[in-house]
Amino acid sequence: MSAVDLPKAPLETGRRGVSAYRVMALAGDGVGPEIVAAAQRVLAAVAERYEFTLAYQEGLIGGRAIDELGLPMEDGLAERCRTCDAVLLGAVGGPKWDTTDPAKPRPEQGLLGMRKGLELFANLRPVKSFAALAATSTIKPEVIAGVDIVVVRELTGGVYFGKSERVGDTAYDTMLYTDAECDRLLDYAFRLAAQRRGLVHSVDKANVLESSRLWRAAALRAGPARSGGGGGGARPPAPRRPDVELRHMLVDNCAMQLIREPRQFDVIATENLFGDILSDEAAMLTGSIGMLPSASVGAGGVSLYEPIHGSAPDIAGRGIVNPCATILSAAMMLDLSLGEAAAARAVEAAVEAALAAGARTADIAAAGEPVLTTDEMTDRVIAAL
Repeated sequence: MSAVDLPKAPLETGRRGVSAYRVMALAGDGVGPEIVAAAQRVLAAVAERYEFTLAYQEGLIGGRAIDELGLPMEDGLAERCRTCDAVLLGAVGGPKWDTTDPAKPRPEQGLLGMRKGLELFANLRPVKSFAALAATSTIKPEVIAGVDIVVVRELTGGVYFGKSERVGDTAYDTMLYTDAECDRLLDYAFRLAAQRRGLVHSVDKANVLESSRLWRAAALRAGPARSGGGGGGARPPAPRRPDVELRHMLVDNCAMQLIREPRQFDVIATENLFGDILSDEAAMLTGSIGMLPSASVGAGGVSLYEPIHGSAPDIAGRGIVNPCATILSAAMMLDLSLGEAAAARAVEAAVEAALAAGARTADIAAAGEPVLTTDEMTDRVIAAL
């Protein structure tokens, strides 16, 4: 996946004339330290091959920050991240910090604060089927073969950031959006689709929610409409993206269609809550959530890269977590933030080659297949480079 008018990282030139990049590594909680370390090993190998260097800073976010500082994110972390070229994040959260007390900090507040602080308005979640893993998906191989989707999820608005309150036995959360928030996300999705197959499914709940009707109006401003999947609407007089086909789809229908006919999708653009749910559903088309990366990007400045899976505290410290999602997130970082497209393609190809050669962690192994540890899987990817 290519960058879409994203600013490339400023380069520094070392004494040997090689490019030098600064990366903020946020290990986080649970398996986070293990998967970030695995990705750093792969990055070191590909950096040597493609002659650039990486220097890392570290910071506290999530449960670890709560334990050490009493806060879900260390003070000034977003500002420190802005001095770097990219942010690589492991995972945050876990049962240890679960609470229903609204006065107590939660690890996820650190992640939400980071997204808001860095103005990361778009979350990109590519979902691509791996031929070598067709048997591990619960969906029939003929249904998932050739799946290549990017979910573009709005990240700094909606119900996660709207006013919320609990009073006695009553609680509410507000899904709030502005035209500007919808426009910038949908414009990004259309620019991305123009570099792919030229199709955007705008997903909403416009038959019920006023915020979704605002969203749909923004989609109509971004490109020409075609009926399909859940509604239409008047075509705007001067669409900005006539080269991209727009289809509207209601979110409940989209949830069904992802399982029924996933190859119909190219780019799915949707708001925060819907995107959170649909992208996790789409992840299972590949057979394991442990295989899928993500990038959170904004209009400029630093972007954040992380696997879409959680902190998996039940397996933390056992050396068995699948590192591939984080390794592929690092590949997205190489491409979108550092401008090292050839290195990014090499990492992606190495993961596919390792899988094709039979490398499996527990989450993607079929019955009777040998199971590798996190370090062994990382070794196989490095060897495939």
